[in-house]
Order: sequence, then C-alpha cells, then structure tokens
Amino acid sequence: MAANLAPISNLVGEVADLRGMRECLQWFTREKQWINDIHLQLCRVPAPTFLEQQRAEWMVAQFRSQGWDAHIDRAGNVLATLDPHAEGPYVALTAHLDTVLAPKTKDDIGVEPDGRFRGPGISDNGAGLAALLAIARALKACPVADGWRADLLLVANVGEEGEGNLSGMRHLCKQPAPGKKIGAFLVLDGASTDHITNRALGSRRFEVTFSGPGGHSWSDYGVGNPVHALSRAIAQFSDVRLNGAPKYSFNVGFIEGGASVNAIPPLARAKVDIRSESNEKLDELVDALTGAIERALETENQRATSGKVAVKIREIGSRPAANVTEQSSILTYLRAVDGHLGIRSHLDCASTDANIPMALGIPAVSIGAGGQGGGAHTAQEWFKPEGRDLGLKRVLLTLCLLLRDPQFAIAPGPAQ
Repeated sequence: MAANLAPISNLVGEVADLRGMRECLQWFTREKQWINDIHLQLCRVPAPTFLEQQRAEWMVAQFRSQGWDAHIDRAGNVLATLDPHAEGPYVALTAHLDTVLAPKTKDDIGVEPDGRFRGPGISDNGAGLAALLAIARALKACPVADGWRADLLLVANVGEEGEGNLSGMRHLCKQPAPGKKIGAFLVLDGASTDHITNRALGSRRFEVTFSGPGGHSWSDYGVGNPVHALSRAIAQFSDVRLNGAPKYSFNVGFIEGGASVNAIPPLARAKVDIRSESNEKLDELVDALTGAIERALETENQRATSGKVAVKIREIGSRPAANVTEQSSILTYLRAVDGHLGIRSHLDCASTDANIPMALGIPAVSIGAGGQGGGAHTAQEWFKPEGRDLGLKRVLLTLCLLLRDPQFAIAPGPAQ
C-alpha cells in the first residue's frame, strides 16, 4: 500500500504540483473572507446534541448551492457527493454537526476587535464544518479529481458530543451503502494542525439511580435514604486505584436528588464517566463501579430500620478504545503531507467520531481543520482564523493521496 510507494514525499510533491491542485490550494488563501463568513453563518444555526436538524438542513442547502448532491439520512447525517450516481468505494471527510452549548441568539456568535471569533461551538466544531464547505466549494472551482480511484464522501454527522454517543457515525458505518464501502475516514474536529489522533480514547458512561420511599426527616427517620446510599457509592468508587498501564480516568459529573432539607428524598441520581485507552481497563473500572454501588446499597439497607432503597444502573454511553498503527497508510500519507507543508504534529489519543471506524478496523484519524481555538464547551469558546488555509491545504492533499491510491481506497478493512 502507500508505505510501499517510494519515496512518499516525492508523491506529495507531484500531487501538489498538479495544475488543478495548485489552483485549489491557492483558492483557500484567496477566499479567506468567504470561508470566515460561512463559518460565522453556520455557527449561528443552533445544533445542540439531539437537535441538529436545523443545521443539517442548512448544510444540505449549502452543499446543493455549490453543485454537490446532498441529502439527510435516517440518523440525521448530511451526506454529499460530487456525483449523484457514485457507488464507491469512498473516502469520507467528516465533521460533527452538534455542539455542547448552542447560541441563544445570533448575537452570541461574533468577532472580537482582535479578529477572534467567539461563541459556543465556534471551534468545536464550527471549524470542522467550515472546512467541509470550503473543500466542497474549492473542488467545484478548481477540479482536481484527475487520477482518483475512489469517490469523495463529505459527511456532517450528528451525535458526537456527550450522550450523543457517536450515534451518527455508528449509523453511517452500519449501512451497506455508503457506510460499508468507505475505505478510510478523515475526521475533522476542532482547529489546530499540531496533532493527529490515531488512538481512540474509550469511554463508558452510566446513570446510577437510587430510590426509596422518602419521608419526613424526623418522623420517618430510619427510612433508607437514596442520597446517603449514592454518596457512599461515589465515595467508595472515587477511592478505586488500578495497577499498571494504560492511563485511565473517571468522573462523577452530575448529581441530583432531594427537594428539601427536612425531607428524606425518594430518589438520587448521578452520571459517571469512565475513560481509558484500553477496553480491558474500562471493564475493570465498570466492575469497580458496580461493586461500589452494591456495597453502598447493602450498607444503607442494613442501617435502615424500615423502607429499603433500590438501585438501577443504566449505561448511557459506550465508545470503544482502538488505534491505527503508526505504520498505517493513512498516517504515512498524513505525515508526508505535514512534512511537505512544514507542519510539526504529534500523535495523540482522544475520543472522537474516529473511534467507531477504528474499532471496526477501518483506517481513520482525527485532525484539526486549521486555525487556532480554545475554550471548548463554554460560552466563551473562541477561534482564530489565521493559518486556517494551511490546515485546509493539509486536508485536501491528504484526501487526494487517499483517493488516488487504488489498493487503499478499494479495499476497506483492517488498518495495516
């Protein structure tokens, strides 16, 4: 595959020097203002997780206006191709539609005096979606499809954040077409060009609910207390320590229960996030959480003189850990492009849409779309567009190398 193309750096240079490609790469610099304007427009269309439809419809309209064939699938993902009769194989360029926070008014998205864009979702994942639209428009303005042996599929998918649980990517990968005809995924998530996510950070998320009869804090004293039981479970679980690598983490990020200081609550609920680069380590932590909950339940019911408590554990999210090896073709291409463009990047581990194809053995990496960003998942999130064109050039060159590789594109399957 690509690793056998020697030297790969020469191949990047040859592709970058094609006439259509030169024009396309220049387009990203020449059309900076259009890209910035479309970025701000899309971020003003709210798309909180589970409520992405308005932004999806907006994206479809944008793709169609640029001459692409676009539609929304059953999951709510936006899919766009240059050829309405394309049958694959495909290389997919994706960016998630949803945001943790959504603008309440259009004025929540704006430009600061120093040129920074500011507002919820402006970088994560406004930067990725703006890149999809920029790539789409550039390819229509300066066709570079000469030598492609696969079809390009642009995807703006739902359900990446939080309890969305990567639902859009899961749906896409399960479909006979185009999903199972996709030979590689290049996932755009946020800004910056300094990283390549080739290791998928796994996670398991649970909602833990203790329930009981409730009552008056004095006259019903002795009744099992769900808040006490939940607190005990959290305290015991927070003391868990596992030996050996790889790294892991856990967090109780949400607690609710009770209505008054002088009332025994009938219910207490918490949400727990567990993460690791190892699926086996995730299983160990889940066992530890379950054990802490069972012990807390038993202790509370032993202490109660009447009215026992019960507990329910519901899994609300599961993202598999996986990886693409450093010798894989997709990484070989991407690193060669970085060398050509003078980009210094490092490999990292994160939880992104790439988790799903990686776990299925499909070559996939996640990268930033260019520019700089920060304050993710807050109302003060920001994005600096300076340098965005370098990130877009990186994306297009990598895509074209993938699309020109017959073995890589035509034979989707386990990473090499």
